[in-house]
Amino acid sequence: MLKTILAKIYNEKVRTNVLQAFPFWIAALLTGVAAVLYTKLFMYGESLSHVIFLGHRWLIFILTPVCFVLAWWVVKKFDDKAAGSGIPQVMAAIELANPKYNHLVDKFLSVKIILVKVISTLLMILGGGAIGREGPTVQIAGSIFRKVNNLLPESWPKISKKNMIMTGAAAGLAAAFNTPLGGIVFAVEELAKTHISYFKTALFTGVIIAGITAQGILGPYLYLGYPDVSNVSAKLIVFVLLVACIAGFLGSIMSVIILRIIAWKRTIKLKSFQLLYIIGCGLLIATIAYFFNDGILGSGKTEMTRILFTADKHVSFILPFFRIIGSVASFTTGAAGGIFAPSLGAGATIGALVAQIFEFSASNANILILAGMVAFLTGVTRSPFTSAILVLEMTDRHSIVFYLMLAAMAASLFAHLIDKHSLYDRIKDMYLDEAYNTNWASKFGMIFVID
Repeated sequence: MLKTILAKIYNEKVRTNVLQAFPFWIAALLTGVAAVLYTKLFMYGESLSHVIFLGHRWLIFILTPVCFVLAWWVVKKFDDKAAGSGIPQVMAAIELANPKYNHLVDKFLSVKIILVKVISTLLMILGGGAIGREGPTVQIAGSIFRKVNNLLPESWPKISKKNMIMTGAAAGLAAAFNTPLGGIVFAVEELAKTHISYFKTALFTGVIIAGITAQGILGPYLYLGYPDVSNVSAKLIVFVLLVACIAGFLGSIMSVIILRIIAWKRTIKLKSFQLLYIIGCGLLIATIAYFFNDGILGSGKTEMTRILFTADKHVSFILPFFRIIGSVASFTTGAAGGIFAPSLGAGATIGALVAQIFEFSASNANILILAGMVAFLTGVTRSPFTSAILVLEMTDRHSIVFYLMLAAMAASLFAHLIDKHSLYDRIKDMYLDEAYNTNWASKFGMIFVID
């Protein structure tokens, strides 16, 4: 009799566990497919932009402002919560996913946001905007997981809404970059406010299924490839620290500039100002690309690939600043677009510039380039472990993992001198203040307060 009761209890637990896991599996599968389709569209848009620019350079003065305005209009008209990266929105949704505020989560994660996000980012990248697809993929994945969760009938075993969203975000980043460890570390370091033991199984399976789905369609690719990092010089550690300090500092400065512009824009009540500002940003990027350096255009992956995998590692002294200007101008338009890839691109140019000044060999220059990527991304996100693991997985260069971790930690310490909080945290607070009916712009004023 006791055996029968115990067996029944055990079978009931197994059934409950399977039913609770099933929505994660379905959502992760859909995320993998969505990430692949979005990646292909984004890459096609970026390639088309380069083709147009190379064939008819003058068109950039029309294409960039028009695309920027259209990208902003799509967001403004249909859903303003699709603006920007998408990661702050996911962070806000996670914080709001409790009984008191759960009804507000759908404002940040929905099918409509997916459509708006995709259309707006494709318009931005077609116009040469310095944006990435990784942050948007995180919001897209979070929206997919949220929708699957909402479709479950009342009789279904209850699933934590926070865990569902966090798993979706991790799966989205993993599928976007093909970096499963990066996705997991990102969820733990950037998103999780509870101990990982509460959702580790869901997190692991979500990342695995989304990643396998993406790989099944695209193949086992690396985001960047296999740069040569052999023959490490003994003195390199000093220059890794130098690159990390510079890149981490500039990444944090860029974040503060973006936040100050956002706060300033919210104080301007003139209706035509927003449109004029976006056109101005488009023309600024177009002018720099046409007259000075077209490295300002796009996500930055083209520049990263060139300086890592070709003999031409030369970068102009001004290119890192152009990459930063491009990111600031693109991100503050109010259109959709991520900042992960542009941050990696800016950091790569800083590392290449330092290697160029001190005449390092190609393989040692690559280490400084990778260190710059890690450091700049850390300066923006304040997630040193995520940044190091992402770059490690993008390049499969485990032999220099300690250099990457050193760059991440040094950048994090230096960035904290500028602001204790990341760009994502600050923008998340903006969304939460709006959700709670407080005024973020008046709270921080035109000059962004750093505490």
